[in-house]
Amino acid sequence: MNKNRLETFCDGVIAIIITIMVLEMKVPHGAEWSDLSTLLPIFLSYLMSFIYLGIYWGNHHHLMYAITRVTSGIIWSNLNLLFWLSLIPFSTAWMGENHFATNTVALYSISLLMPAIAWYILQSLVLKHHLHPDEFEFAHRRQNRKGKISLLCYILSIVFAFISPVISGVFIVGVALMWIIPDKNIEKEFK
Repeated sequence: MNKNRLETFCDGVIAIIITIMVLEMKVPHGAEWSDLSTLLPIFLSYLMSFIYLGIYWGNHHHLMYAITRVTSGIIWSNLNLLFWLSLIPFSTAWMGENHFATNTVALYSISLLMPAIAWYILQSLVLKHHLHPDEFEFAHRRQNRKGKISLLCYILSIVFAFISPVISGVFIVGVALMWIIPDKNIEKEFK
């Protein structure tokens, strides 16, 4: 398979996921500015998920930059990643509709943990099948530190959702801030 086909498919799926999320934001029945305030939790959860999907999209682009051939393992691990990302609209909507209640924040944290694990698997397979393993492995190790910190933060976020959803939210926002700028280590290694 051509890597461009894999990238195009992934781009399309992520675009659909974002579209599904925005469709969950229903128009208020009133025409006053105050009527919009009821949508604030829904908007905030949408904004957070939009940022996360954007992070995955950008980093997926950078990861695909390093691929010279696509294996069946890469295809299936990419589908695994897309599966978990496709569940984010559900947890986003549930969390926003229920004003960040404990169980909804816990599920949202789980819905962020699972694509992070899937990302780690995809990234490992790309490393294994890449034609320039020494250069890519160095970039992978640097990026992998952030990945391990992210996994720990997601697990803590799940635990803290039952103690304090606000602290859980701090972990979620912290991970997003850590990844907001796509990792360019891979591009640097090949220049």
